[in-house]
Amino acid sequence: MIVTLTANPSLDRTVELAEALEPGAVQRATSTRQDPGGKGVNVTRALRASGVDSIAVLPAGAGDAFLAALDAEGVPHRAVPIDGAVRTNLTIVDAAGVTTKVNEPGPELDADAQERLVEATAAASVGADWLVLAGSLPPGAPDDFYVRVVAAARAAADRSGAPAPRIAVDTSGAALAALVESGVGVDLIKPNAEELAELTDSSDEAALESGPEEAIDLARSIPVERVRASLVTLGAEGAALVTEDHAWFARAPRVVPRSTVGAGDCSLAGFLVAAVEGASPADALARAVASGAAAVALPGSAVPTRDQVDPARVVVTEVAAQPVGDHQ
Repeated sequence: MIVTLTANPSLDRTVELAEALEPGAVQRATSTRQDPGGKGVNVTRALRASGVDSIAVLPAGAGDAFLAALDAEGVPHRAVPIDGAVRTNLTIVDAAGVTTKVNEPGPELDADAQERLVEATAAASVGADWLVLAGSLPPGAPDDFYVRVVAAARAAADRSGAPAPRIAVDTSGAALAALVESGVGVDLIKPNAEELAELTDSSDEAALESGPEEAIDLARSIPVERVRASLVTLGAEGAALVTEDHAWFARAPRVVPRSTVGAGDCSLAGFLVAAVEGASPADALARAVASGAAAVALPGSAVPTRDQVDPARVVVTEVAAQPVGDHQ
């Protein structure tokens, strides 16, 4: 079982255009779709599409259209009641696959709602293999919110006598920095090039996406006692995986892009599918990249099924085999 936390979920509305987006013009859509979203929700959807049990924990009021969308798709969830409606995010994809996103801030979570969300997540994660903390924090939540969640989940596991779940994190900015700097220690982070550059105070994001070497060096600079492994997605180039002793790069297979929305979430889900099935790190990286590529070829934030993911198309190369500590 894999538990995901989406502290700031969203209804993701995707509009596809037949031409390039023209600001100020009136344009007609060729198609539209709406999916229940937010990073953790997308991970749960992708995991279940690959046959792995998962439940999404999130804040949403009774009767919210977001919960109806989850029910309609058959997504298992545990909702913490809050005031205010789940936000709607708009994605516009033009004929060339260029994506423009407009994300709402989401409802504010007061101290009581935050505590109930932490408690619900900790309770759901008892006995789980992984706990995934994914997405932005909602208005009102402090930067160290995820630190509190990790501590609560481990305390709940300790009280129950169950092993603590492994922790995977896909967030950015101050929330990611606070979690890494806290020293609580997590098993996996999944930054993209921009997020890794921000986390490590690097100004050369373009260099990160031009090849894996710079990304691997930056991932190695993160103390291993804080982050045991980094899955760095590099857009159309592929992804790199850095562990305590090794590093690998996997180039993405070429696909006709339709929507990049949720592709990173599907990459993380693909990695976790392989991990819970006992795959090697290199094979887990291959499935991550194949899952992301499969998602890019689908409309909106649709997630690929297991049959649509083909890790055999992904070539994985070991870039280095040196202890991370030698680079700190």
